[in-house]
Amino acid sequence: MPPALNAGAQPRPAYHPAGFDDALRTAVDDLRAGRWLSTQRLLASTQNVGLRTSRTQVLALVAARSTVLADWGREEPDDPGLAILRTRVMVEHALAAAEARSPRAEPLEQEARESCWAAAQAVPADPVPWVCLLALAALDRSMVRPEHRQGSSDPMLPAGPWGLLDEALRRDPANREAHHRMLRYWHQVYRPAAADFVNVVMSMAPAGSPLAALPLYLSVDYYRNEPTRNAVVLRQWLREPHFSRAQRAYESWSVADPGTWPVVDLSYLAHALWASAQMAAAVEVFSALGQFASKAPWTYVADSRQQAEALLLTARDQALAGRATALA
Repeated sequence: MPPALNAGAQPRPAYHPAGFDDALRTAVDDLRAGRWLSTQRLLASTQNVGLRTSRTQVLALVAARSTVLADWGREEPDDPGLAILRTRVMVEHALAAAEARSPRAEPLEQEARESCWAAAQAVPADPVPWVCLLALAALDRSMVRPEHRQGSSDPMLPAGPWGLLDEALRRDPANREAHHRMLRYWHQVYRPAAADFVNVVMSMAPAGSPLAALPLYLSVDYYRNEPTRNAVVLRQWLREPHFSRAQRAYESWSVADPGTWPVVDLSYLAHALWASAQMAAAVEVFSALGQFASKAPWTYVADSRQQAEALLLTARDQALAGRATALA
């Protein structure tokens, strides 16, 4: 566990996609250098499906910026880890092309879908192909595909890609990315359903689960497009339901196994606690983060991307000062 923060002795933020995962950090750094053997070994040894999901997500984001998977494919074309990462990379390229409104967006989306379905057949116990299909579902805003307009078992929730979510959760019931992809889907396709979805998830999430951070994403996403984001977002955290969302997420994290919450979830939690003036709790989370930080939510709530790190450092300073005042 990182040492507690003290005023005047704070580390500068380190933004590494692997966060607390040392083995993943080695694989990421090797991928960036064009080496794939450590990634192959890491995926082959990762038996926990939830951890495998998060590791493949990070590794694919790195691999998508290089040709390293092509080199891997020439040496080990039938490696199952390679097949999953290739699918992940294809999905990332399709999402990026759609966001950029590229003329290649539609064929890239179709190729990515075909790769997902093939991967789902090739590795039937892996939730990743279904998580990837959930990511692509957000591109079908008119819900043309039948798998994107299935009825929900909860009458409060509209039709959507529930079958895809069910398939992912059948393989990993607490899969973090699957829930986040579904939240992102509702934000992009039918925003009013996002809060109902989060409420249903929270009614079933076990104490200590990183899913307790999901409502924090909901709060930030509702306000991230405001012209003066920081002022607006700060005010909201002093009101309900946002204040209680921060409080409940902190209570869940406080009973979690150390290191089980990813850096990005702790960053959301630290921001929420600071913004809601729960300073002692905020310092605990900043201390747990140690040197690590994520760009989100700071880039979303600062008035510009250039001010994001300055806002993070200000929040950390103010949390320390607020705790010191309370203890005086």
